[in-house]
Amino acid sequence: MLDDFMTRAMLAGVGVAFAAAPLGCFVVWRRMAYFGDATAHAAILGIALALALEVSIFAGAMVVALIMALTVTFLTGRGYAMDTILGVLAHSALAFGLVAVSFLSGIRIDLMAYLFGDILAVSKSDLIVIWGGATLVVALILWRWSALLMSTLNEELAYASGLHPKREQLVLTISLAITVAVAIKVVGVLLIAAMLIIPAAAARGLARTPEAMAGIAGAIGAVSAVAGLQGAYVLDTPAGPSIVCVAAILFAGLNLVGWRSKNAM
Repeated sequence: MLDDFMTRAMLAGVGVAFAAAPLGCFVVWRRMAYFGDATAHAAILGIALALALEVSIFAGAMVVALIMALTVTFLTGRGYAMDTILGVLAHSALAFGLVAVSFLSGIRIDLMAYLFGDILAVSKSDLIVIWGGATLVVALILWRWSALLMSTLNEELAYASGLHPKREQLVLTISLAITVAVAIKVVGVLLIAAMLIIPAAAARGLARTPEAMAGIAGAIGAVSAVAGLQGAYVLDTPAGPSIVCVAAILFAGLNLVGWRSKNAM
């Protein structure tokens, strides 16, 4: 079954949706959309360094994304607003990464595959990495679910309950770095933030509890991956962007249905 490239592509897309769903909910609740985007942009530098050092692309992207996220967390509140720090570091890392790639002589690089994904080229070993990373992310989020929710809703109440919001932020940071690393092959650096945010945002109006929102977001992400791949196959369009387009259509459609339902009451 795994010899079929479309089957591998669908499994990879569902794996990324599996990881991005609960994490995307916290990104939406904490208004960290730009944080996720900046971390993804930094991954280009990690890819360049991984190719130069001849190490795993996954490892290089994850390490640089993690360093980027930790740096932003450390610098926030030290004289600069978070959006300023994110803007400086994200665009700087992306620029340095693209320049570094240009110095890699003797290495053939399909830069578009890293920017927008190359899900149709996913191998069996890639599937192991994607699903291994996704499982680790979900395990981290489930382990700290209550603490993360408390820290997101009210930091003062979290402190009063004996929790450390900064530690919970670190859990999210590590999870985000892993998700960015596993999603590069599927949707690429420039579209990772979309897979984090759009399914979670679409699920927000349908859910009554945080747990339900995470589950619905996962379902929307999985449907987007499968339908986007089928659409790309039929229409001969880029796979990664097609997946995001389907997620955006679902977001618009679900919001339109919700808006009409409210007006009908």
